[in-house]
Amino acid sequence: MANIPCVKLGIIAVSRDCFPIALSTSRREAIVKAYGEGLYECNITVENEKDALAAVADVKNAGCNALVVFLGNFGPETPETLIAQKFDGPVMYIAAAEGDGDMINGRGDAYCGVLNCSYNLGMRHLKAYIPEYPVGTAEECAEMIRKFVPIARAIVGVKNLKIITFGPRPQDFFACNAPIKGLYELGIEIEENSELDLLVAYKAHANDSRIPAVCEDMAKELGADGNNWPELLPRMAQFELTLLDWAEAHKGAREYVAFADKCWPAFPEQFGFEPCYVNSRLAAKGIPVACEVDIYGALSEFIGACITGDAVTLLDINNTVPQYIYDEDIKGKYNYSLTDTFMGFHCGNTPSCKMCDDRAVKYQLIQHRLLEPVDSEPDFTRGTLEGDIAASNITFYRLQCDSEGVLRAYIAEGEVLPVATRSFGGIGIFAINEMGRFYRHVLVQKRYPHHGAVAFAHCGEALYEVLKYFGVCDIAYNQPKGVLYKTENPFA
Repeated sequence: MANIPCVKLGIIAVSRDCFPIALSTSRREAIVKAYGEGLYECNITVENEKDALAAVADVKNAGCNALVVFLGNFGPETPETLIAQKFDGPVMYIAAAEGDGDMINGRGDAYCGVLNCSYNLGMRHLKAYIPEYPVGTAEECAEMIRKFVPIARAIVGVKNLKIITFGPRPQDFFACNAPIKGLYELGIEIEENSELDLLVAYKAHANDSRIPAVCEDMAKELGADGNNWPELLPRMAQFELTLLDWAEAHKGAREYVAFADKCWPAFPEQFGFEPCYVNSRLAAKGIPVACEVDIYGALSEFIGACITGDAVTLLDINNTVPQYIYDEDIKGKYNYSLTDTFMGFHCGNTPSCKMCDDRAVKYQLIQHRLLEPVDSEPDFTRGTLEGDIAASNITFYRLQCDSEGVLRAYIAEGEVLPVATRSFGGIGIFAINEMGRFYRHVLVQKRYPHHGAVAFAHCGEALYEVLKYFGVCDIAYNQPKGVLYKTENPFA
């Protein structure tokens, strides 16, 4: 996935000058050994401010874009926090547990040092990632660092992200309209364009010499059974090249790009196809293309792609599971109630690698009803990638800027069940524990839009830490049974 960062991680050990420096140095060396390849070891053990500057220069020269500061003993508050101030990237703080030496000359008191370190970071208004329990042995610290990698990848990615939009949101889709103030607070750049800009660029790509190769790749991906209209591929290939070229030409000072594009009602008739399949292919490359100019949907997708290093999608929290499907295929087979389940749907933007084998390019039934003659064969409403979404662990989540300009988010882990939907579009039956209560007291109560991002893994732990790092104070999740939401009626 070329559109997400590659994290190069460094580690700097710090030492308070009244403690043996060898404690920090040897303990750092033990962490590097336990971690294995991929962790750059700075050989400057920091005791003072000049050491801190030299150590930061060293890791920068080594190309590190994320950093671990390790308290091998109590640690010096000013130099160790100066590192975070001077390093241009996410910084993690961890500390050494006792037990690798005697308890007189081999005691480091790093457990105590973390408190002063955190206090000093707060005094300086510095952001840092501190794990849930940041003190451990070499092996435990190495595992903490491994968990930091996807968190760092998302932080680096968002810091270097530009979101490119085409067109305003469709009429009556206020749910996809949100203040861009939150983007600037996160350091994200945004470029807003007209649908006409996209149409002009698309027409300029007519007869592009690269179109046949893209068509061949599409045909290979779809297979004979999924390629219902081979004559449609050149149009879609032309559009894919248009978006990729636009991303490259317009990312400017940023390294990564996500799109939020208007896809109806004018798009299919003017372009000659629905953009959904192309959107799915870009998502598989790590370039989310959010439907219906959903800017925060695109951002949410990009964060999930950075965390998982895998394809993501954007779906409507769409419809209930009929009782008969629940009774036939879920009840007694899976430990979910009917209200724990729902169908996640969108027209056809989910990457083929996350769908069942019988997925295929089809036509957008709803748009066909609206835009093409009654009982006619579909024409420009073709281009969706449809089928059931494959069974998988998932995390359903969203980062949103509300009408007051405040960032808030939700996270819920669950799964896609291996149960046929008997429906159309890119769709799956999702199961999340206590979804009914979560739907009412988070999604409805806090006025979230109907779009949610989906990562195809349980990544709530890392996602929560990323959102917390960004300063999101309201991060909702599906409360377990017996734990009431603030707005939940205890007498109901």
